[in-house]
Amino acid sequence: MANDLKGCKVAVLATDGVEQVELTEPVKALREQGADVQVVAPKSGSIQGYDHHDRKDAIPVDRTLDAARPDEFEALLLPGGVINPDALRLEPKAVEFVKHFVTSGKPIAAICHGPWMLIDAGAVKGRKVTSWPSLKTDLRNAGAEWVDQEVVTDNGIVTSRKPQDIPAFNRKMIEEFAEGRHQRRAAE
Repeated sequence: MANDLKGCKVAVLATDGVEQVELTEPVKALREQGADVQVVAPKSGSIQGYDHHDRKDAIPVDRTLDAARPDEFEALLLPGGVINPDALRLEPKAVEFVKHFVTSGKPIAAICHGPWMLIDAGAVKGRKVTSWPSLKTDLRNAGAEWVDQEVVTDNGIVTSRKPQDIPAFNRKMIEEFAEGRHQRRAAE
């Protein structure tokens, strides 16, 4: 199956404190495959990117969380950075947005601290996942099997540990998003 994502609508759920490279590099890879990628955030304008603890660039927001409907999208990307998912977990609309993808079986890709959102959305119980090492206990306490691998896929959910894993993460994310799209089209 080709990794053609032409026209595939992908939401990137993020806010201030996002690890910039974990947003920009996967978005670039998705757009190279023809995906229509939109950054969704709790506020309009832009969000602040970071390189670990250092401020980087302002990242334009395409849609606010209030204006975006999860049923419009075929897949979801959850970038990391410590601040980003920790803040999003406190936003009930953000958690509900992620839950839509979980309950509808749409593919999700989460890197670094991004899997924190999967815990709040009830997505990790009984699944094999990876993340930034500090999330290991949180994920295990939520019922996941945590492993230390550069990329893990379990039933449409792709997880990775850190920026250095982005090449493997991108390959697997594109593969899973294309497979999910193919399966939805075959079911129609």
